[in-house]
Amino acid sequence: MNTFKSLTITFLCGIIISCGSNSGQKKSDFSITTNAVKGNISNSETLSLSIQNKKNHTIDSIQYTLNDKKISESTTLLKNKLGKQALEATVYFNNEKQVVNSNITILNSEAPKIYAFKIINEYPHDITSYTQGIEFFNDNIYESTGQYKESKLRHINYKTGEVLKNINLANEYFGEGLTILNDKIYQLTWQEGTGFVYDVNTFDKLSSFKYGNSKEGWGLCNNLNIIYKSDGTEKIWLLNPETLVEQDYIQVFTNKGKIGRINELEWINGQIYANIYQKNGVAIINPGNGAVVGVIDFSSLKEKVTQHEKLDVLNGIAYNPKTKTIFVTGKRWDKLFEVEIIEK
Repeated sequence: MNTFKSLTITFLCGIIISCGSNSGQKKSDFSITTNAVKGNISNSETLSLSIQNKKNHTIDSIQYTLNDKKISESTTLLKNKLGKQALEATVYFNNEKQVVNSNITILNSEAPKIYAFKIINEYPHDITSYTQGIEFFNDNIYESTGQYKESKLRHINYKTGEVLKNINLANEYFGEGLTILNDKIYQLTWQEGTGFVYDVNTFDKLSSFKYGNSKEGWGLCNNLNIIYKSDGTEKIWLLNPETLVEQDYIQVFTNKGKIGRINELEWINGQIYANIYQKNGVAIINPGNGAVVGVIDFSSLKEKVTQHEKLDVLNGIAYNPKTKTIFVTGKRWDKLFEVEIIEK
């Protein structure tokens, strides 16, 4: 057997079947076969499953699960979440059973729609603010900024740029995104694994919280019942607003693959709008399954602000429910743009 074949078999063993974490564990006599092409399948398709019976055992029954939910040999995927999903088969034979593990990646069936924008208004924005997140509350903007020794939480009159209230984070914290729910501000830090909760009116710090399986803090938004948190990957975590425990997550995918570096988040009319770090666009995400249903091209905005040495990327998106318009800015931008979204 040549080296290429040997490496290929080793690789497939790790993906297709559960070889076990203990060196002495018996290899499975079975593997799962699917109709997923190179492991990928659209959520408009029906997943077909079968078992490869390597030693021709007499099989009594097979039980399949997808993310711990029972499924049949033929299962429609339209209601499933997108992204990498755990597939498992429990094979019963000769008064024995073996558990076989695999993975599939579920893609969205449709390409995202492409949107442009029209500028309605321009407002002043602090050119020194390394913007991580903005959100409207009572017709004013609340902003979280980043960088060590520069991170802040601010209450701003967006029309004038006047800072109405400001607190500085301790030097060891790098501020990230924020969201407001039930008169509380929730603010993330980047790699410190800690978030803070403040009274929205006084900025008094009420408590702090630790992250769970998400290792970093990037962006936040909420739909009044759930707080959504990004961590710089393709995952968006669902947090219980009372305990701030991560209960679940979605994975952000298109019809082609995953979209990583999900950053600042905003909940707008039942969808999540997300900045993609170091990109000039915003993804519109279905919060139920993680599908990117639209992309807004904001590439021309950076040219409309004062150009300077510390000018950085587009970041910061907020929805004003009073005007029903969207506001965007960037890191160390001197303008805040009020825009209308237009389908191309």
